[in-house]
Amino acid sequence: NASGGKRTAADNATIRSVFMIGPDKKVKAMLVYPMSAGRNFDEVLRLLDSLQLNAKHAVATPVNWKPGQDVIIPTSVSDEEAKKKYPQGFKTHKPYLRTVAQPK
Repeated sequence: NASGGKRTAADNATIRSVFMIGPDKKVKAMLVYPMSAGRNFDEVLRLLDSLQLNAKHAVATPVNWKPGQDVIIPTSVSDEEAKKKYPQGFKTHKPYLRTVAQPK
């Protein structure tokens, strides 16, 4: 403590962190929780599923996405490329928002 006395549990302030590291040894995600809040492991697993799906298929997942639901085709993929990659078709909601069934 600041007065130089013995440190007690009341002096400690911890945070809980989750780091997801990709096969390329780069940090893909970080979650930081305050001492007063527990981690949501459903969200940790959802994020892991999303990162693995993105690494394999180069898609994005929308808010509240769950495995098996539609995913987003990134804007970096042209319509022509998307037609080749997803011959079963995709939905265009806005020029910047296209969704497709989750790849297997």
